[in-house]
Amino acid sequence: MKTLSSRYRQAHKEAKWAIALALAYFAWWYGFAYGLAPEGIEQTPPTLYFGLPLWFLLACVIGPLLFTLLCALMVKYLYKDMPLDIEEEASDE
Repeated sequence: MKTLSSRYRQAHKEAKWAIALALAYFAWWYGFAYGLAPEGIEQTPPTLYFGLPLWFLLACVIGPLLFTLLCALMVKYLYKDMPLDIEEEASDE
């Protein structure tokens, strides 16, 4: 990363990916937590998987594991290590 503008471009790209992943996680959680949750208590008991209702398993167990893995992959493949100090440009005087 030679120039300051290339560092800014990379930082903006990384920020966009981070925001997109956070919004995807929220959509995942909201969709499974409210989409699969039972609507009333007069229903039959929900089917349990590993002792948990499906909506809870997907929203609160599998979701965080999946998005932690996606976050690690994003950091490994999309983020770049760059120095934070500002380099003085060499001038030909």
